[in-house]
This record gives sequence, structure tokens and C-alpha cells, in this order.
Amino acid sequence: MRISTFFYTLKQGIVNIFRNKWFSLASIATISASLFILGLFYAVILNFQNIVHSAEEGVSVTIFFQEGTTPEMMQEIGARIEAREDVTRVEFTSADEAWEYYKENFIPEEYSDGFPEGDNPLENCASYEIFMDDISHQEELVAYLQTIPEIREVNESALAGSMLTGVNALVAYISAGIIIILVLVSMFLINNTVTIGISVRKEEIGIMKYIGATDFFVRAPFVIEGILIGIFGSILPLAGIYVMYNNVLEFINNRFSILSGLLQFLPVNEVYRTMVPVVVLIGVGIGFLGSFFTVRKHLRV
Repeated sequence: MRISTFFYTLKQGIVNIFRNKWFSLASIATISASLFILGLFYAVILNFQNIVHSAEEGVSVTIFFQEGTTPEMMQEIGARIEAREDVTRVEFTSADEAWEYYKENFIPEEYSDGFPEGDNPLENCASYEIFMDDISHQEELVAYLQTIPEIREVNESALAGSMLTGVNALVAYISAGIIIILVLVSMFLINNTVTIGISVRKEEIGIMKYIGATDFFVRAPFVIEGILIGIFGSILPLAGIYVMYNNVLEFINNRFSILSGLLQFLPVNEVYRTMVPVVVLIGVGIGFLGSFFTVRKHLRV
């Protein structure tokens, strides 16, 4: 494509927007509203996933060793477990540390002196606490641990694991459903806008074809029009969500300090690192697809 052809196509796309300004504004407003809702939902989902991920990091699998397992063997087993890709870290608790913890938390101080020095009822309770990067890998990890002869017991948080995995799946399905609905509504509006533009320029298009204009030369301005509408429709919600997100975070931190201490919300820059390309690409995609299929349907050239 020549540069002159590109600039002509771009110019005609802009002219089409202003020629049908009310329909164009309606399309931009609809895309903006749809992407605004999508952006808000996206920010909520990111924060929710961050909270769930933080909860997953607190879920662990605990293993206890067979009687007679030496410290060297425990250390070697711990190193093998920590080397797995689905394990983020392991924490070792010796039998003496387990007994000290039990005495401090469950035995009144006046009774703790009744145990002979050096006597440890939990001498066979050395353990590893194993933390994962993804709770959905818990069953696989547990199955592996149960194959190690030196391990006598594996304690897992089966309920927490299944619940967190189910929540993640539910959120993914809801997100996909909302995105599909918003995209279809926006594409319908762009379809109407481009259809009006084709009707207005039908005679002009006929003359262009008569003097030898190519199909691409005739169709491209309408596709550019849809893409530009998608771009304009994505900029407005991004600006609005940025201001709103910062204000909401500031409000929560000032008024609900306890809540902000329990739940770690993502800073706006981290949210926008992925939100900006996602929203802009969806806006451009809606504009392109909406105009492309409309041109193919209504512009038989």
C-alpha cells in the first residue's frame, strides 16, 4: 500500500465518523460503557485472584517421618521436595521445636515443670510444611509424597484446596460470560453505525467502482472507522477507572484500615500493566470485527 493511499483511507475513516457523528458517538459511548464495566470487573478479578493466591500460599501440606529416620535422610527428602516445580518453599520443624511450641501454647506454665528435662513426648514428630505455587497441584503433590517410604503421614487441606480451585474456575467462567456479552453489544452498535455510513455513501461508492477503484480501496475507510471508534471507546473508560480505582483504594485505606490490613489490594500501576493492553485490544478488536463483517454483509462491491 502506498503512503498516499494509507493517508486517504485514514482521512476517509475520520470523515465517516464525523459524517455520522450521532451514531459514531452512540457507538463510542456504548463501547466506553461496555469497556468501563469490563475494566471495573477486570480490576476486581485481578484483586480477587491476588487475594486467592495469597490464601493459596498459606495452604500447606505437612509430612511426618517414620520412626528411625535420621536427620540426614530428612534433609535429603526435604531437598528433593523443594526441588519440585510446584513447590515454592518448605519449612522444617524438628521434634524439639514441635515440643517447645506445644508446651508454650497448650500446657499451662505451672504444669510445664512437671516434665523431666530432656523428655520429649513428640520425639517422632519432626515434620516438613510444604507450600505450593498453585493449590490445584495439591493432589499430585500428595500422591508423590505418599510414595516415599520414610514418610508415615501426609496431612493435606483437602477442603481448602478444592474450595479455592472451585472459586478460581467459577470466576473464570463468569469473566468469560460477561466479556462475551459486552463484546456482542458493542459490535451490534458498530454494525449500525457502519451500515448507516454505507447507505449515505452508496452513490459515491458506485461511482468509485465505475472508475476502477479496488474493493480494498472502497472497504478500508469503513474498517478504519470501526477501529478508530474502538480506540476512542477504550481511552475514556481507562481514564475514568484510573481515577476511580485510586479514590476507592484511598477511601478503603483511610476508613477501613483493618480491612486493608487483611486484604492486600493491588496498586493501580500493577493493575494497569495488563489492563491497558487488554482493554485497548478488545476495543480495537470490537471495532475491527464489527465494521469488517458489516462491510462484507452490506457492501457488495
